[in-house]
Order: sequence, then structure tokens, then C-alpha cells
Amino acid sequence: MGFTEEIAKRRTFGIISHPDAGKTTLTEKLLLFGGAIQEAGAVKSNKIKKGATSDFMEIERQRGISVATSVLAFNYKDKKINILDTPGHKDFAEDTYRTLTAVDSVIVVIDVAKGVEEQTEKLVEVCRMRNIPMIVFINKLDREGKDAFDLLDEVEQKLKLTVTPLSFPIGMGYDFKGIYNIWEKNINLFTGDSRKDIEETIAFDDVNNPELDKIVGQKHAEKLREELELVTEIYPDFDREAYLKGDLQPVFFGSALNNFGVRELLDCFIQIAPQPRPKESDTRLVRPEEEKFSGFVFKIHANMDPKHRDRLAFIKIVSGTFERNKPYLHVRHNKNLKFSSPNAFFAEKKEIVDISYPGDIVGLHDTGNFKIGDTLTEGEVMNFKGIPSFSPEHFRYVNNADPMKSKQLEKGLDQLMDEGVAQLFTLEMNGRKVIGTVGALQYEVIQYRLEHEYGAKCSYENFPAYKACWVKPEDTKNEEFAEFKRVKQKFLGHDKHGQLVFLADSEFSIQMTQQKYPSVKLYFTSDFYQN
Repeated sequence: MGFTEEIAKRRTFGIISHPDAGKTTLTEKLLLFGGAIQEAGAVKSNKIKKGATSDFMEIERQRGISVATSVLAFNYKDKKINILDTPGHKDFAEDTYRTLTAVDSVIVVIDVAKGVEEQTEKLVEVCRMRNIPMIVFINKLDREGKDAFDLLDEVEQKLKLTVTPLSFPIGMGYDFKGIYNIWEKNINLFTGDSRKDIEETIAFDDVNNPELDKIVGQKHAEKLREELELVTEIYPDFDREAYLKGDLQPVFFGSALNNFGVRELLDCFIQIAPQPRPKESDTRLVRPEEEKFSGFVFKIHANMDPKHRDRLAFIKIVSGTFERNKPYLHVRHNKNLKFSSPNAFFAEKKEIVDISYPGDIVGLHDTGNFKIGDTLTEGEVMNFKGIPSFSPEHFRYVNNADPMKSKQLEKGLDQLMDEGVAQLFTLEMNGRKVIGTVGALQYEVIQYRLEHEYGAKCSYENFPAYKACWVKPEDTKNEEFAEFKRVKQKFLGHDKHGQLVFLADSEFSIQMTQQKYPSVKLYFTSDFYQN
């Protein structure tokens, strides 16, 4: 198969939602249909000892939430599908935002009872800003929930999307009979048996056919006819071009837990979803069809396999082919690197691959060369744009709770900070370490992973900071900068890369500093030097 055919086969997408809308369950069922797993795991149920495939970190299994993006690949109907299952919890949102730079399209999962929730709004806004094509999946139809039209209105108003339903529910909750698939013109009957891989599907292109009354009952048949008539009057026809531009969002209904409506979603997805898309760099637009390889790091994960203490950098391939043992330029370090064992993913299971194509996600063993946002090329000097970094909002001193294990603590902190989940600052005055995170739950994850992956114990105490500001003076030798350092010494530290950081204790303090020391520039993310 040729290079262009390989690109055309690929579909790389992310699944986003508010926590508990059923994102990880949907991922499981997509894998089930793709034949990648034999039996789907429930994320929370204690009866099923099998955990969800994409929640492979121990802490995720205990808490029943996803705390890191996981990458899963499988083949379905001649297409190579790469899923990035993202955390829904707002404390891990920065991992999700970065992941959205590596996907070509997105599936948004919405809970039928709760409707559009806060975290969904934030994530959809990011997708809308980047014109990422979105499909909406309204989940948990076997439970009592909002009316289908009310939900569609809510999606349009709260998420500012233009929707068109490609399937429609017949009844809901205890009265749920199935789904009419507008896209394929068939009826999918609901039996409520989640063990069945595929429910009964009946081809049905004319809903006015009296046979419909026999299949779903007269009351449901009449209601469905009325609703489908409304659908055709109110909503625009599906237009793939508009979907690919991010101007139109198809909607599917189903119940991921019961395997219901998932196949319909997947079948439509592989037909309409975009193949790998071009990406903007700081010098030009890079197209997937280009012969020369380029890619960027959007995630780093330490201890994918705790037995081997390995650290992986996740690379999204933008153009060309990535080949094993071929030297590539690490743009930031300006040096060539070779990779003898690049990995393809199936949650924590990994396989070594000889060649990967645009759209694929490859894991590279990393000894500390990479940080998030790094670019690899075949020699061209460029950097891919739009990979966000965040200013921490929570700050705590970190104390070593076991003096015998100080080396392990140092190594653990060093590696976990590289993942981009948190930032480590060393205070100038006393050398104490402060961890800054975007969400408070990150502290629990860091503490747990330090103990279970590095054998180190830590405790925290509050540090009174409001925001981290990276400092860049116009002149390091002038008096204004010297005075700034003297007055603010209690709040100054260095980040992991030795850059000076001012840990301001309030918004007022930041404003006063900017007025008093105009030649000392403050930035709210650490990547200002790239801009």
C-alpha cells in the first residue's frame, strides 16, 4: 500500500466530556467493535474485576476516573483508528488541552440526564477555536433523561454549535425501544443485554410503512414519525464539507454501557471523519503528504511500565514517515537522535513499529531529552505552534517524609514534572521546593505516584502564592532589576530549567510590580522565550 493510501486510512481523534458522562466506557466499546478487546471492562463496577483498558494507571482504577490521556490504536473496516481518551476532570484539563493539538477530530460525549456541563463547554470552546470537526454522542439513553429536542437545543445554545441529528431515539429511559438511524436508514432495536456485541438491526428506509407499528408499537411509531418530520424541518441536512470545517456537528444517540448506538457512531465516523490534517508551524503550513518527516511531542509519561522505569514521549506524526533507527533532528537541542524501539500503543501494551505514518502516535523512550512541545524533523528547523502551557494556580511546599529516600524523591519529582502535570520551583531564599499545579487533585496523584512508582514519600504544606510569573528583565544589570530582586526576594525562585520565577501572592501584587518595575517583564507561561 502506497504512502498516500496509508494517510487516507488513518483517523486520529480524541474523546472529550465532563467527568462521568461515559467517555471511557465509550472508548471501551469502540475497542470492542474494533475487535481489539474481547470483553469491555466497567470503569467503576467492583463486580467486574477487569478495569477499563484506557484507565491503566493504578490510581485511575482506584478512583474510577481518568487522570491521564491514554492512546489506543486498532483497525476497523480497513481503517487505522487512533483514539486518545482524555481525562474529564477539570484538575487534569491541561493534559486534555494539549491532546487536542494532536487530534484531527473529536467526539463529544454528553450525559442524557445532565445535559451540557461546565467542563464540556470549556473543551468544546477550544475545539471551536481550532475548527476541529466534532461529532456529538448523547449517552445513557437507557436512563431517564431530558427530551431529545431539549438536549439538541441545549447543545446549540450552550456549546454554540450547529447540530444535525444522524440518529434519533425511540422512547427514553424505562420506555426506550431503540434508535432510528437517519444516516443508514435503519432501526436498531434495544434489548438491554450489554453482553451482546451487536443489537438487532432492521433496514427501514420508509418510516411511513405500517410495518413500523408492528416492530415498535403504534404509539412509538406515530411519535417517531412526528419527530423525524420535525428533524427534517428544523435541522440542516448533513453536509460533510461543513462538518470538516467545524461549521456543522452531527449528533448520535446511544448507550455506551449497553453497546447501543456505538457501531452506528463508528460506521459513520470512519466515513465522514477527516484523515490527518495539515498543521501550522512557526515558519509554514506542514502537509501530511510531504515526503520528509516532522512531528511534535504533546505528552510525556513516566513509568508506563513500573517494572522498567521507562519514560515515553508521545509524538504525533504530522508529515512523512517515521522510521526506526533513522536519525532525526531534535530542533530545540539542535542535535540528531536515533530511536531503536519506537512504540505503537494499546493502552499500556506497546509494540515496536518499524514505520509509522501521518496521524499515528508513536511513543519514544526518553532519557530526559524531550519536553512538551518539542519538534522532531528530518533536518528542517521549525516548531509547531499552539501547544499550550499553563500557569499554576495552586502552590504547596513539598517536604521529604522519608530522609532515607531523598534521592528517590528528587528523581521522582524530576520525572513527574517533565510530564507537564505540575511545575517545580526552588526558592532562592532557602532552597525549599514548591510544587505548582493547575488543579488541587494533582497533588494526590503526585503523592501516590511518588510512593508507588519511586518508593519516596512526601508531605505538603500550603505556600501563599496566587500565580507564577516568569521574569524577563530588559537588562539584568540595571538598578531597577536589582531593586526588584531585593524587594521580592521572599517570592523569587527558579523553575526546573533555571528560569527566574516570581511567585506573586495576589493580583494586586502583580499590578504593583508591573507599575513599579516597567523594565521587568512578567509572563504567565514558561514558554515565552519561544514566542
